[in-house]
Amino acid sequence: MELGTLLIVDDEKHTRDGLRLSLEDEFDVYVAADIAGAKEVLKSEQIDLMVTDLRLGSENGMDLIEHAMSRPHPPIAIMMTAYGSVNVAVEAMKRGAYHFVTKPLNIDELEIVIKRALRGRDMERENTALRQQVEKNFALENIVGRSAAMEAIFDTVRQIAPSRATVLIEGEHGTGKELIAHAIHNLSGRPKGKLTIVHCAGLSPQLLESELFGHEKGAFTNAHEKRTGRFEAANGGTLFLDEIGEIDASTQVKLLRVLGERTIQRVGGNQDIKVDVRIVAATNKNLESLVEKGDFREDLYYRLKTIKLTMPPLRERRDDIIPLSQKFLKDCAKENGKPERDLTREALQALVSYDWPGNVRELRSAIEHGVVMCNSDRVTVRHLPMEVRLAARGEGNGTNSRTGQIALAPLDDFNLHTMEQRFIERALEKTGNNRTEAAKLLGISRRTLQRKLKENSED
Repeated sequence: MELGTLLIVDDEKHTRDGLRLSLEDEFDVYVAADIAGAKEVLKSEQIDLMVTDLRLGSENGMDLIEHAMSRPHPPIAIMMTAYGSVNVAVEAMKRGAYHFVTKPLNIDELEIVIKRALRGRDMERENTALRQQVEKNFALENIVGRSAAMEAIFDTVRQIAPSRATVLIEGEHGTGKELIAHAIHNLSGRPKGKLTIVHCAGLSPQLLESELFGHEKGAFTNAHEKRTGRFEAANGGTLFLDEIGEIDASTQVKLLRVLGERTIQRVGGNQDIKVDVRIVAATNKNLESLVEKGDFREDLYYRLKTIKLTMPPLRERRDDIIPLSQKFLKDCAKENGKPERDLTREALQALVSYDWPGNVRELRSAIEHGVVMCNSDRVTVRHLPMEVRLAARGEGNGTNSRTGQIALAPLDDFNLHTMEQRFIERALEKTGNNRTEAAKLLGISRRTLQRKLKENSED
């Protein structure tokens, strides 16, 4: 099995032939005796890796490496010589060489170096392809939104993305704040830099501080070695701070300094480290209200909201529910190994009528539920989650978006089964969908509750 295409360049025939014979079982090997011959091979063939001698008669292998590195698809270059020295090795690396080996050659060692270099190249290509796919998935044109509210968001993103201005994205859980952060980064002037994501909620103040700024060895208990933080990792790129409203007072002060001075200090350190990072922050809380209560620094709030985007909840952009549902139908069918199916008109009406307290994230989950539960030609209302079905019938936890009141079914529609469904749904709503607590509230076991939920989903 060939692992790659190699070019061996050496003015000594027995060295060229010996290397070719040793390597051709695993690689597609070309040989050249001088720079002119090597250039012809490089011109006519796609070479993955080139091994060249330093001295090629009166010519210098360094010049060949420099030429190879200037090509549109440069090969990996390995320099070999009988005149090994640190200076020669350093110069070879400066010209673009991957590695430096000395003669007489150890073929086994050379083969290990070649395979390691080719594996590294393959990983780099895979990472590049993956990054390009991620960027494509998070491209603004791939974010579903036909409503006027989302079109306004898209217009703003296009305008602000090329700048380095700090952006604050507000919105309820599940409205797509992280998707917009990806789009801002991808449209920015720093596409080669990484988008680094930090979820601030759930981390203790000490852990969050270390996560953001890194720490020096011995800075605290269990800090056995120096660690680079996310700010340094995001240098040249974008740092997305999700749930920024959860950070403690001490971290707020440090973050304010970064925004003002563009420098950080690792925990336990005193050295200022310059960072070039664009900050995008997101929150599901009202930061202005937190400022009024004294829970969030006013000066930090104004630094963060240089540009403020407010993501509309799904109930305020119902025009997007059908296109989102159609996209999720395809995605969820593919992910779950199911055939693609359409939604019935009644199912679409139920989806459009529901208020989606969990927003786009809840809609996707509901569509996946329907895809998995469907065993007919089309996804119907009965395949959707219980809360959507109940809301479609005016029961359960469906709320009127104007009054916020629970929509109750007429008394004539009640029966024991629907009453049980409503009690279960209200218990789940009251406990934040915690099934263990809901079962306690209903006075039944968790296993019984799971069984009843399964029975209701099959109705």
